[in-house]
Amino acid sequence: MTKAVAIQGIQGSFHHIVAKQYFGDSVLLLECLSFDEAVNSLLNKETDAVVMALENSIAGSIIPNYALIDTHDLHIVGEQYLDIQHHLMALSGQEIQDIKDVYSHPMALLQCKAFFKKHPHIKLIEDKDTAEVAQRIQTQQLKGVAAIASQLAADLFKLEILAKSIQTIQHNETRFVIVKRDNADSSNEATNKASLKFELEHKRGSLATILNVMSDCQLNLTKIQSLPKIETPWKYAFFVDVTFDTYSNFQKALSILEIMAEDFKVLGHYKHAK
Repeated sequence: MTKAVAIQGIQGSFHHIVAKQYFGDSVLLLECLSFDEAVNSLLNKETDAVVMALENSIAGSIIPNYALIDTHDLHIVGEQYLDIQHHLMALSGQEIQDIKDVYSHPMALLQCKAFFKKHPHIKLIEDKDTAEVAQRIQTQQLKGVAAIASQLAADLFKLEILAKSIQTIQHNETRFVIVKRDNADSSNEATNKASLKFELEHKRGSLATILNVMSDCQLNLTKIQSLPKIETPWKYAFFVDVTFDTYSNFQKALSILEIMAEDFKVLGHYKHAK
């Protein structure tokens, strides 16, 4: 049984919504201001799991989070996709023309750029967390200030939604992963997706060879992300997600990839959420 789950942000954040969906409404949360803080809580055994956003369908990958999982030898044990609906909210009794400043997470601001081009009088200011801004507006009774946050945040902090679903692309989805210290609770039979990390020699065709092995073993590549190795200029680590129909196909691929790739690591195997 999971004793506590760390999230980046506070109640009402999108990470909170995912934690509720994955672990149930009674989940015990540890609210953290950063992903580093959330991971430290896991390493220090204050929590049993971390909910961590990895990529967004509009803004792309959150690369530092790949590095956090890899550096600390953590394991992905599950994933969750969340339809992200950004709402503009403020204290009741105001309209959009009354709003002078909007504070939100940089990712949320990026996803809503087109909306604010229509309201040039509003100043956009980056902040740590979407829900924390909503909470601050209510706690400090800030007028003329709005947050971009979830419906849950509006409900929890009793704010009025001035504009619903203001994200530029209406189908806006974020992939979150559930991260633990080990992969002990993932049974092989129930898994059909895996996250891998490896490095390659800097020579022609090395990546193509690896991808061919995956294809020959009937693995379906769903994601590939390169990350530069800071200590070795122009060398890259690759983070790859694959799906498979049978675990034996995955095992066959592993036996080959472990020989062919440098610093090969399975970051986790789990059930595909799609």
